[in-house]
Amino acid sequence: MTEDTKFILDSAKEQMEKAVTHLEAELVKVRAGKASPSMLEGLMVDYYGTMTPMNQVANINTADARTLVVQPWEKSMLTPIEKAIQVANLGLNPQNDGVLIRILVPALTEERRRDLVKKAKSELENAKVSLRTIRKEANESLKKLQKDGTPEDEIKDAEAKVQTLTDSYVIKCDKHLEVKEKEIMTV
Repeated sequence: MTEDTKFILDSAKEQMEKAVTHLEAELVKVRAGKASPSMLEGLMVDYYGTMTPMNQVANINTADARTLVVQPWEKSMLTPIEKAIQVANLGLNPQNDGVLIRILVPALTEERRRDLVKKAKSELENAKVSLRTIRKEANESLKKLQKDGTPEDEIKDAEAKVQTLTDSYVIKCDKHLEVKEKEIMTV
């Protein structure tokens, strides 16, 4: 195997790994009725006129399976944090007690669970599209190598390896969804 084909295979594997990592990160955001600090990940708070990630102005922890606790580093940040959570429209109702903000995570209805499973499946489909795109790009790069004089049998071997790689990452993605779906549907 030439350096060029090895490079294309390594590059495809690295990109596929990133696609799976991205799927994992997106699935974490799909809440399953349990309180998790990641539910507030990405929320921005008005910190003296500058939009700042919430985790840079407060500690976010879980008190129990259904309660999130947000403890700002400055008392003056209580109201902006409360507003940011309400504006984010996450279906959460923050309660400000003057020291910290408690958020009770409501139990999920059957319908809401089904919606969350649909969202998780949509994330899975996005990941699979990424994997197929990576496979296509790798195969196109291999075809260019063949035009540049790389033996056809080496290209065929490399294409088979790209397909095997794609299949293995699709299986990984399916397993991630299976675990998430079980987590969401467990009452």
